[in-house]
Amino acid sequence: MFSREIGRVISVDSFKIMIELDENIKGTHKSGYYDIYEVAKVNSYVIVPIGSDKIVALITRVKTFEDSEIEKSTGGIRFSKSKRHLIATMLGTITEENKYEEGIYNYPVLDNPVWYIIKEDLEKIFDSSSKKDVDCQKDFYLPIGKNGSFKDYAIKINPDKFFTKHSAILGNTGSGKSCTVTSILQSLFNYNYSKENDKEDKLKSATIIIFDTNGEYKSAFEGYENINAFIISEEGMKVPYWFMNYEDFEYLFEPSAGTQAPILKKALGLSKISTKKNSELKEKIHIIYFNQLIELKKLLELNNKDLLSYIYNRLESLKESFSEKYPEHKNICKVLNDIYLIKEKLEEKYGIKIKEGGKIDYRIIEESYDNLVIEIENLVNCNSILVDSNIDIPKYFDFKKLISSDLDRALEELGENNSRNKDYLSGLKMRLSGFSSDLRKAEPLMFDSDEYQLLDYLEYIFGLKITNSNNPFSLFKKEKVNNENKNQIIILDLSLLPFELLETITGLIGRLILEFTQRINKVEEYKDKRGEYPIALILEEAQNYIPEVDKNGKKSITKKVFERIAREGRKFGVSLIVSSQRPSELSKTILSQCNTFIVHKLQNPEDQRYIRQIVSSANEELLNQLPILPQQHAIIMGEAVRTPSQVKINDITKKPDSNNPKFIEQWLKEKSEIEIKPVTDKWLDIDEKDKNNEENRENE
Repeated sequence: MFSREIGRVISVDSFKIMIELDENIKGTHKSGYYDIYEVAKVNSYVIVPIGSDKIVALITRVKTFEDSEIEKSTGGIRFSKSKRHLIATMLGTITEENKYEEGIYNYPVLDNPVWYIIKEDLEKIFDSSSKKDVDCQKDFYLPIGKNGSFKDYAIKINPDKFFTKHSAILGNTGSGKSCTVTSILQSLFNYNYSKENDKEDKLKSATIIIFDTNGEYKSAFEGYENINAFIISEEGMKVPYWFMNYEDFEYLFEPSAGTQAPILKKALGLSKISTKKNSELKEKIHIIYFNQLIELKKLLELNNKDLLSYIYNRLESLKESFSEKYPEHKNICKVLNDIYLIKEKLEEKYGIKIKEGGKIDYRIIEESYDNLVIEIENLVNCNSILVDSNIDIPKYFDFKKLISSDLDRALEELGENNSRNKDYLSGLKMRLSGFSSDLRKAEPLMFDSDEYQLLDYLEYIFGLKITNSNNPFSLFKKEKVNNENKNQIIILDLSLLPFELLETITGLIGRLILEFTQRINKVEEYKDKRGEYPIALILEEAQNYIPEVDKNGKKSITKKVFERIAREGRKFGVSLIVSSQRPSELSKTILSQCNTFIVHKLQNPEDQRYIRQIVSSANEELLNQLPILPQQHAIIMGEAVRTPSQVKINDITKKPDSNNPKFIEQWLKEKSEIEIKPVTDKWLDIDEKDKNNEENRENE
C-alpha cells in the first residue's frame, strides 16, 4: 500500500514549519498510487494533516544537515549521515467541508506527519472548478495567469477585492508591469459574467482611467471587440485652470506665506464671485460702497456722539448712490433711509442742527443704528462667506483679470495697500504672468481659453461623451478605438506634460474624480447610491508624482490627493491601482492602504526591504525570490487572491509600447531612418506658437 507520508514536523513557529524528510526519500519525487509526486521542490506544496483538517504549506527552502555526532571506532572515522529538511510557510487550511480557506487556526505539533500534495488538494487550493454561479463579492474567479510550479492551475483573483481595496503592481523597469496591467484588464473585459451557459454578459459601463506617463497604452486595446478604449493624446491632455483649488495655486506659484499667500487667496475668491457670468454677482457689493459701510459700522460701534454729525453728513450721498446701484439690497437701503429720515425729524421737531454740532437725543436714533450695524454685519459675513467658499469651487474666472485687478483689489480689502506690500505683490504678479505667457505650461492648463463647464469635462474624462466641433473639449486631441458605446477605458497620455505640471494635473484630475463621487448621494434621487459609480484609477510610474519624500521642501498636493483617495476612496467607489519601479520612493501611506500586491523582479535591496515591511511577514520567504524572477512572472499576495504564490501572467496579443530598444539591429543599418530636422521642427512648434502669441499681444 502506498503511503502519502514524506516526513515529520520537527519545528513550528507562528507561520513556518521545519520538516525532516524520511530517510528512504532520496530524490525530489515520490511514487504514489496514481502518479509521481513532488516532495522537495521550492514553490511546491505539502499537506500537514490535523484531524479532519489539512494545513497547506508552501516549500520555500530545502536544506541538508549533517549529524553533529561522529562515530569513532578503532577502525577509523565514519562520515555521519545527512538529513534533509524542508522549510515551509503555512498558507491555509483545507477544511473538513473540503473547502480551502486562507489562514491557520489549528497548528501542527512536533512529530506531526507530513504528506505530499495530490491533484484533489491542488484543485481545492486553486479552485479549478468552472462553476457559473459566481458570487462576485466572495469568489476568486477571474484567471490572470498560471501557477509557476503547477502550470495546469490558473491563478484567479476576485476583481471586487482587487479594485475596492486598492492594489499595487511593482517591479524593475522591463519586468512586465505594464503588460500585467494590460493582461488583467483584457481578462476583465473578456470574462463572461453570465450565470447561464448559453448566454453572454460582459462589462458594459466600466470606468477605468489610466494615468499613462510613458505613452505606452495607445495600442494595448486595439482589436478587442469587448473593450472601448478612449485615448486623450499627449498633445491634448489639458485641465482648465479654473478647476484648481487654492492649494493647487499655492503649490504652482509659491506665494510667500506672510504677504502674498493671503492676498492670492482673497483674490481668487473675489475673481470667482465677480465673474460676469456668475449668478452671484448681484449678491456682491462694489468695493467702494462696501468699504464705506465697513467704516460706518466701525464709527457706530464707537458709540461716540461727537462722530454723529460726520456720519450724517455722509448719509445722504451714500444712501442715494447705494440705492441707485444696488436696489436689491433692500435691508441696507431701508436702514440707511430710516436713519436719514430720523435726521430730518430731529432737525424739524427739535430744531437740532447736527451739521453745526448741536446736541441730540441719542435714544431716538439708537435703534436704527443697531439695525444698521446688524445689517452691515450680515453683509460683511455674507461677503466673507461668499469669497471664502468660492475659492475652491471649480467655476470659471478670468486669469488675466486676476493679475490685472483682483490682486490689487484683494490688497485693498485686506487693508494692506501700501507701497511695501505692492512691491511684494509685484513678484507674484510676474510669476503668474510668466506662467500664462509660457505656452509649454499655459496650454495644458488652458490659460487662454473661454469658460468650459465642469459637466463637459467630467463626461469627457469618464468616456461618456465623444467630442465634436461644437463641443469645447474637441480642443482635446483624441483617438478612438472601437468607440461606439461608452468608453470603458480612458487613457490619459501624460508623457509630454512639463514635469513641473505633472503633479498639478494628475492631482487635479484625482481630486475632481473623488469630489464627484463624494457628491453623488447629495443629489436627492441618488441619496442611497453612494459608491454606485465605481471608478478605477491606474497610476503608472506613480513614484514620479506621489513620492514619499517631498521635493524642494514643498508638500506634494498630488500625494495629498491620492493619499486621501487611498484612505477614503473605498467608501465612494474610487479605486487605486498603483504601478511603480521604485516602491521605496513611493508614498508609504498609499502603499500601506493597498491590500493586494503583484510584485515582479526587484533587484534593489532597498526596494526589497521596503516590500517586506509593508506586506505580511508570512510571505517573507516567498519574497526572497524577487531578485531572480523571470520576465512575466511575479509574486502575488493579498486579499484579492486565494493564496500567495508565484504566477506567470497570461500572454497578451496587443502589448503596451514598452519594448526594449533594439540597439544592435538599428546600429547594423547603413543609415538611421530617423532624421534630426523633423524632430526639432516638431519640438520647436511650441516656440513658434509662443512667438505668434507674443506678436498678437503686441498688436493688441
